[in-house]
Amino acid sequence: MNTSIPQIESDPNTVIVSGGVRVPVVACGPGWLVADKPCGMSIHNDPGRDLCSVVLVAVRAGCLPAVGLDLPAIHAAHRIDRDTSGIVLLAGDPKTLAFFGEQFAAKAVHKRYLALVHGGLTGPSEDSDWAPWNWPLTAAAAGRNDPMGKGKRMPCATRWRTLAHSLHYSLIECEPLTGRKHQIRRHAKLAGHPVVGDRRYGSTRSLAYLSRHCDFNRLGLHAHALTIRLPGEAKTTTFQSGGLPEAMRQLLETDR
Repeated sequence: MNTSIPQIESDPNTVIVSGGVRVPVVACGPGWLVADKPCGMSIHNDPGRDLCSVVLVAVRAGCLPAVGLDLPAIHAAHRIDRDTSGIVLLAGDPKTLAFFGEQFAAKAVHKRYLALVHGGLTGPSEDSDWAPWNWPLTAAAAGRNDPMGKGKRMPCATRWRTLAHSLHYSLIECEPLTGRKHQIRRHAKLAGHPVVGDRRYGSTRSLAYLSRHCDFNRLGLHAHALTIRLPGEAKTTTFQSGGLPEAMRQLLETDR
């Protein structure tokens, strides 16, 4: 287990640096923190290296005094996949965790993702006009040959809009309106435009090409915004990441 004290960068934003991995801190307050999780880092279940572990060590070392010092643990208020980068909300005490959990249960939290998908996906581009994906999905994860999943399928909704195109790819913004496992990735696959770099739902041929010819070795999915109400606040706050991850941006810009 890695228990070394993380370093802190703070120009212009606070960044936790642990084991060579940089975790930007988007915002923090008493008992909570919003991190911009890098691709490939687990949120939990990887002691000493996962997001919750790294943040807890930094908090207890006094690197993030606004969060508090005497916290029993750090818990994620929600989850994103290991291979997905982006915004994650963390809580440092049971009361704060429950406060956020109630909002997620009431579907009062809004999450937006940036997805780089295969092909020329055309659709609405304005924030006031979104297109729907409504395929029903099983609660459990599925695979490339049957992305809807086997067994009981439940209603499922994702809305999306187009932001940019390159020769072979499209950048879209997605908002999942329900919470099925791998929802955006499965809906993109069902639409015929799988997420770039998706080892579970994409093709092995495209994965090999991206790695060999484009040096692209990540999932093209990034959680870029989260809107939620903070403790003691009457209105919601929107937290955003620092922008499109470099690997995704570079692939989009060089694919001409």
